[in-house]
Amino acid sequence: MIRVESLSLGYPNGVTALHDTDLEVAAGRFLVLLGPSGAGKSSLLRCLNGLVRPTHGDVLCGDAGSIFSSRARLRAHRRTTGMVFQHHHLIGRMTALANVLTARLSRHAVLRTLLPLPRSDRLVALEALDRVGLLDRALDRADQLSGGQQQRVGIARAMTQEPSLILADEPVASLDPATAERVLSDLHRICSEDGITAVVSLHQVEFARRFADEIIGLSAGRVVFRGSPKTLTPHALDAIYGRLPADLPAAAA
Repeated sequence: MIRVESLSLGYPNGVTALHDTDLEVAAGRFLVLLGPSGAGKSSLLRCLNGLVRPTHGDVLCGDAGSIFSSRARLRAHRRTTGMVFQHHHLIGRMTALANVLTARLSRHAVLRTLLPLPRSDRLVALEALDRVGLLDRALDRADQLSGGQQQRVGIARAMTQEPSLILADEPVASLDPATAERVLSDLHRICSEDGITAVVSLHQVEFARRFADEIIGLSAGRVVFRGSPKTLTPHALDAIYGRLPADLPAAAA
């Protein structure tokens, strides 16, 4: 379980990205963050993985308490938190397998990482590629893969970390609808099979309705909706977006 308590975040330029936010995600749940650009979704994710320390409030994970209680605690939290990015951040000249293996580097001392990683690490990475349907592309350069394949390599990299928590920031924003559905299906399936807690920010309302166990709606840095996909009514969407988003079917409106 991960919990956010009275969290607010302000930046040096005077912008307040999040206002007094409370949030609890039970273990194994697939939580989707919905909201327009600038609503605070990315800022919340950066707080959840400890990349940004909140101005007020705290982030607590499991029984270990605050992730900010010490440097050692923060490092431990990051080791068990996988990240999937909007722009996959792969190294194009490296193979898919080599990119996935970078998730294992934090498990070894710095000098050990200068040598080839152990066979056990390679097996974990190959299994992760197999689970996203890319085992046959393991030795291909990342820049030879399609955008959707590169994002699936990004998911495999996150899973190779063997995380208890996955954070995904607009992971399908740059993909066509069919490819986006495949990527989200892979992410949702693996998290479900492994009991991994996931917090995923999305713009696509229909994907949120299909994959989420729970949806959090953010607007101007505040939580304005919290509920199951079934309760995401046109009225709730209007509270989140100020208008109905383009991908809402006309019948629902």
